[in-house]
Amino acid sequence: MTKIAVLKEVAPGETRVAASPETVKKFIGLGANVSVESGAGISASISDAEYTAVGATIGAAAAVVKDADIILGVQGPDPKALKGASKGAWVVAGLDPFGQRKRIDDYAAAGVEALAMEFMPRITRAQSMDILSSQSNLAGYKAVIDSAAAYGRAFPMMMTAAGTISAAKAFIMGVGVAGLQAIATARRLGAVVSATDVRSATKEQIESLGAKPIFVENVAGIEGEGAGGYATEMSEEYQKAQAELVSSHIAKQDIVITTALIPGRAAPRLISDAQIASMKPGSVIFDLAVAQGGNVEGSKADEVVVKHGVKIIGYSNTPAHLAADASALFARNLFNFLSAFWDKEAGKPVLPDEDEITAAIRLTKDGKVVNERLLG
Repeated sequence: MTKIAVLKEVAPGETRVAASPETVKKFIGLGANVSVESGAGISASISDAEYTAVGATIGAAAAVVKDADIILGVQGPDPKALKGASKGAWVVAGLDPFGQRKRIDDYAAAGVEALAMEFMPRITRAQSMDILSSQSNLAGYKAVIDSAAAYGRAFPMMMTAAGTISAAKAFIMGVGVAGLQAIATARRLGAVVSATDVRSATKEQIESLGAKPIFVENVAGIEGEGAGGYATEMSEEYQKAQAELVSSHIAKQDIVITTALIPGRAAPRLISDAQIASMKPGSVIFDLAVAQGGNVEGSKADEVVVKHGVKIIGYSNTPAHLAADASALFARNLFNFLSAFWDKEAGKPVLPDEDEITAAIRLTKDGKVVNERLLG
C-alpha cells in the first residue's frame, strides 16, 4: 500500500498545510495510507482529530516519513527530514527550484524524486493542479483587503446627509491571476479601478471586470507574452513609454497594487521613489512581488514602509495570511495532480516519462538533476 506523508511546515511564517481532511479522505479512497505529522494543520485551523476522523495516522515527523512513498509539502522539506523514506520516494511541493538550487541537488543526492508543483505547465488539463494560480487568486484578494484596511478612507462613493464621499481610485499593475482577482475585489468594495499589463491580450479581461485599461498605444508590436502565458521583459522603448504613462496615472491613485513576476528572475521594478512622491499622502501601495525583490522601490517584506506619506505594504508569503482557504486549495491541487496519474493496478501514481507534465515538474530522478530548466 502506498504511504503518503504530510509534514508540518517549518519555514518561517508558513501557516499552510499540504493536505486537508477532504484530500486525506480521497487519498485513502484511492487505496493509500496517509500519515500526518502531529500539529501539521494547527495554523490552518485543522486539528489532529479532524485528520484522524477521516482515517489518517498521526505521529512524530520521523514515524510519518518512515517508509513513505510520497511526501507532500507546501514548501520543500529539509532533505535531512526525508531520512527513512522509501527509495525513490516522491517529494511533491512548491520547491522554489531557482531560489533553492542547493536543496534540489541535495534531493538528488538523497535519491528522492523531487516534483516542483510551481513548474506545472499552463495547459488545460493541468489547470486544477496549478498551485501558482490557486494561491495567486487568494493573494490578489488579500492585497486589496489589507490595502483597504491600511487606507484611511472608505472605498465606495457614499452619499450622505453630511455630503458625498468620493470613491477610492485603485490601480492594478499586472493582470495575471492575482491582478484579475485584485480588480474584482476592488470593484466589489466600490473603488474606481484601472489596470495595466505588458500583454495587450489582457485588455479585454480588464474591461470585462468593469475596470479601465491603461495601455501604451504608440509602441506597436510588443505583446509581452512568453511561454506558458507568463509575461516577459519588455524592450527599453516600451519600458520608457510605459513609465511615462504610468507616472501620470499613479499620481492620481489612492491604492496601487503591483503583481508583476517573471519566473526565475528578480521582480521587475515598476514604481520608483519619484512616482511614490507624486502620490497623495495617505495613499497605499501593496507590493505582491516583495519576496522576489519587489516591484516598488523601497518596499520591504513583512513591513509597512512609509515614504512621502504613502504606505507601502508587502508580505513575503501572502497566501499564508489566509491559511485555511489557501491550504484547502493547495491540498486539492496536489490531490488533483496525483489522482490524475493514479494507476489502480499498481496502487500508486505513475508518471510517464514522455508526458509534458512529467517533463515540466520533475527535477530529480535516480540521483541526478534532470530538469532542463535547471540544467540549461
